[in-house]
Amino acid sequence: MADKIVELTVDGMTCNNCAASLNRFLERKGLEDVYVNFQTREVRYRQGAAGITLDEVKKGIHKLGYSVVEDTGEAPAQWWTLERKLMISAVFTLPLLLHHLAMMVGLPLHWLDNYWLQLLICLPPFAIGFLHFGRSGLSSLKGGVPNMDVLIFVGSTAAFIYSLIGVLLQEADYIFFETSATIITLVLMGNWLEKRAVHQTTTAIGELARLQVEKAWKVTPSGTLVSLNRDEVQLGDILQVNEGDKVPLDGVIVEGAASIDESMLTGESLPVEKKAGSRVIGASVIVSGNLRMKVTAAGRDTVLSQMIELVKTAQQDKPAIQRLADKISAIFVPVVLGISLFTLLIAYFGFGLPFQQALMNAIAVLVISCPCAMGLATPTAVMVGVGRLAKNGILVKGGQTLETFSNIRNAVFDKTGTLTTGQFAVKNIIYHQGQEARTNALIYRLEQHSSHPIARSLAKAMETRLNGVNIVLEQVEERRGLGVFASDAEGNQFGIGSRRLLDQAAENEEGHLFLTENGRLLATIEIVDELKPEARGAIDFLRQKGITPILLSGDRRAKTEEVAALLGISQVYAEQLPEQKLAVVDRLAKDAPTAMIGDGINDAPALAKATIGVSLSNASQVAIQSAQIVLLNGKLDYLKRALSISEHTVLTIRQNLFWAFAYNIVAIPVAAMGFLNPMWGALFMAFSDVIVIGNSIRLKYKKIS
Repeated sequence: MADKIVELTVDGMTCNNCAASLNRFLERKGLEDVYVNFQTREVRYRQGAAGITLDEVKKGIHKLGYSVVEDTGEAPAQWWTLERKLMISAVFTLPLLLHHLAMMVGLPLHWLDNYWLQLLICLPPFAIGFLHFGRSGLSSLKGGVPNMDVLIFVGSTAAFIYSLIGVLLQEADYIFFETSATIITLVLMGNWLEKRAVHQTTTAIGELARLQVEKAWKVTPSGTLVSLNRDEVQLGDILQVNEGDKVPLDGVIVEGAASIDESMLTGESLPVEKKAGSRVIGASVIVSGNLRMKVTAAGRDTVLSQMIELVKTAQQDKPAIQRLADKISAIFVPVVLGISLFTLLIAYFGFGLPFQQALMNAIAVLVISCPCAMGLATPTAVMVGVGRLAKNGILVKGGQTLETFSNIRNAVFDKTGTLTTGQFAVKNIIYHQGQEARTNALIYRLEQHSSHPIARSLAKAMETRLNGVNIVLEQVEERRGLGVFASDAEGNQFGIGSRRLLDQAAENEEGHLFLTENGRLLATIEIVDELKPEARGAIDFLRQKGITPILLSGDRRAKTEEVAALLGISQVYAEQLPEQKLAVVDRLAKDAPTAMIGDGINDAPALAKATIGVSLSNASQVAIQSAQIVLLNGKLDYLKRALSISEHTVLTIRQNLFWAFAYNIVAIPVAAMGFLNPMWGALFMAFSDVIVIGNSIRLKYKKIS
């Protein structure tokens, strides 16, 4: 139960600061991996070692002024929305604000000179603000995590109460109803603008979810077609997919051929030709042709579902750059309250200002300060950056990954299937003992059990050379860095793999793979591979960025150095076993941030050990699980995109944080010195969040080379 993930839907959060307060409350209770999103109302945490129960969490959330929505299958009614609060408040605030502005230019609205009428007009927006900000602010104080609503509540209430005293005393200098109403209305407007803007940063998950297919056509044993909902489809079902349709789920083609558009998932613009035996991805589109497919993954196991989950998880992850902002946000409200009180006392007792002027300065300090901008600086940029990467067929497993990846200094590449195509061809087979048909069958059966690109290509090539020979193998085992080993019913021992299999083969530099039976060499298989056309461009790009490209391979030194020379890579490690690869990557990562780019089972330990592991889409499942970045279309061009978008995301975060800190550092002293009245302060505060979010949204559309 310690690793149990709990997901809740929470109502009542109106801005990012509400989410931050709830986040701090849950973390103080010992819960781990806490994520709170006020826009989606989503709260997620891992139980960890905390002794708190779910009921206690719900009670704590309720004490903070929020409510947990129970899963009834229906969305809760939302009549008293933020939009309605803003609309009603604005209608009553407008005449008070116009009266104030008219007095400033010498054209007062005399019908509003009556103080009791001003009080009556101010009551609706004040009541809305009292309930909206007061409930949240007071609850946050009780929970020990004061939020920004405390500042707004104190400021607007102080102006209202002071004005109420003025009405009772009939003193014009005491009347500031327009200040109270305007603060509430402008902050509500800021919350509304923030809500709309943040929505623009969270569209990636929705866009991916909309790709899912709701219906599928199942082929029954009798050959008829039956329409099923996506959730009703089972593993192993045969589905019919026609031209123009979306592929419902992941699977393998069993009949037919088609040209398939996978751009919405991989970012690859050109359709891919598929035939019987080819893998198809759910949500891809049949451009031409018809096919029947066998379902191999459904529900949460499909590529699309995993993409959605990875994007959601990545958007929840906080980069290290956010930690300072979080620490400051946690103490921001008490500090601002202290500055406000200090401003009031110094202005009144120290400088002898009239009390109403000192009070207005103190209120201005409260309403102009904005911890929300600091809280929004990182998550909004991460959401947009992760979403843009996902639309380009690049998945990252955390916001921290973006920051780390943008700082890498070494890029370590596997050779086979990473820098080369991995589509190997058999150049020649030397049959040392004759028995060609039996030898071909042994090669085919052994290589069927390996995930290595050479093994897959070799098995495919041997499939056409079996000549009806069938060999049954037992106790098949793949040994990393060596090859595949097995036995038959008669006790014969077979092995296929690197030249380390036989000492006598070690001098044969032309041989790529060797097949043995009971230690005797049966065949030498010569394999050819080609460089990926985009490999040179990717290496040159990294070098221009000041990143050192390194080639790390288990292949022969001569072959590895030949590839390195073609790509201009000077640092080469050849003939490395998995544990040796691990040691090389570990040493490099200790010296400087290092990315490992590879695929296949041999790369999994190195991918996990590197500062950042990058896996290609055609990689084995274990390699994908070991990597922090996955290139879905397997092209190295997208490594450049991943690095560029990561760098721009981190740049956007820094710009946002600079604005958030600079705004508060400048605005609070200006307000304290009396250069801004509270209404202007509320206006500036309302738009400070929008500027941060707008800069993050700009990342969504800006041109990145």
